[in-house]
Amino acid sequence: MINPALPGVAAQPVTTPRLTTRVLFAGATGGVPVLCLHGNTSSATWWEDVLTTLPAGFRGIAPDQRGFGDADPDQPIDATRGLGDLADDAVALLDQLGLADAHVVGHSLGGNVVWRLLQDHAGRVRSATLVDPGSPYGFGGTRDNAGTPCAPDFAGSGGGLSHPELIRRMAANDLSLESPFSPRAVLRSLIVRPPFVSPREDALVLAMNASHVGPRDLPGDKTLSPHWPFVAPGEWGPTNALSPKYAGDVGKLAGLTRKPPILWIRGAHDLIVSDNAASDPAVLGSRGLVPGWPGADVYPPQPMVSQIRAVLEQYTQAAGDVREVVVADAGHAPHLERLDDFNAALHKHLHRIG
Repeated sequence: MINPALPGVAAQPVTTPRLTTRVLFAGATGGVPVLCLHGNTSSATWWEDVLTTLPAGFRGIAPDQRGFGDADPDQPIDATRGLGDLADDAVALLDQLGLADAHVVGHSLGGNVVWRLLQDHAGRVRSATLVDPGSPYGFGGTRDNAGTPCAPDFAGSGGGLSHPELIRRMAANDLSLESPFSPRAVLRSLIVRPPFVSPREDALVLAMNASHVGPRDLPGDKTLSPHWPFVAPGEWGPTNALSPKYAGDVGKLAGLTRKPPILWIRGAHDLIVSDNAASDPAVLGSRGLVPGWPGADVYPPQPMVSQIRAVLEQYTQAAGDVREVVVADAGHAPHLERLDDFNAALHKHLHRIG
């Protein structure tokens, strides 16, 4: 079991009918639960700073999600369910802990799990906090605010676009800076805004390297496509689960009878979730880094932030409560980069909802 890096955080294995995994706990036993769901290529370790600084009376809970950290390696993600496996895992954890509901906080992929929780289990969500979440329509291969696919097979999304050198170095537990594709280099250059270096960087990189690697995990499988960039999503692992092919019915969000209040926190300099994301095939193609780009008329960059805003505007128009906070001088992980600013927004949200 991966040990917590910070005092005040307790780790214990928890077994539900769905999954055995490591869960981090901090704060008052019996306090109001705050369930924190980490992003792709990370683990619950990335929430330790947030867990140890929650307001009095709140109880922080952060599991290693399926496919990551100390979660059972024999339980991969069925990507054909989108993020349904991870959403159902979260509900099973609440059940196991005897919790009717929780404030749910999700970062990046964890934010996409929150989108799915709202679709399928809104009654278990006291409030939602989306921290640089992926688009509710998924990652890759959509062209407009309605999530229209660029190709009928959703080419340009899924595990076939994962960088093999990063995956190889994660599997080898590379802790170096010798390559721009080492996990530490990717953390410094793409996830946080340079020149920020976390004082807990070693623990964060070890958490990245604890991601499960293989054809049913990361990078997952892929399908060849006749459409540029000639790969379409497969059926296993978190990256395939993020494909718009499996995003579910996004329209259900505005139609919810009970709408949990939503806080959207994002870094002003996020390179991963953007209308011109650094890893978007269209952006890479326009720079000549992926050959054969057919142009913006056929395959434009995915307007990720605009898609999120459009969905949240529909939620607001249907009587939902939505607030947006942009954290200056932060990239894709404001809870790591600007903890005080992040906490100011999160704690206000938690106290406001109760």
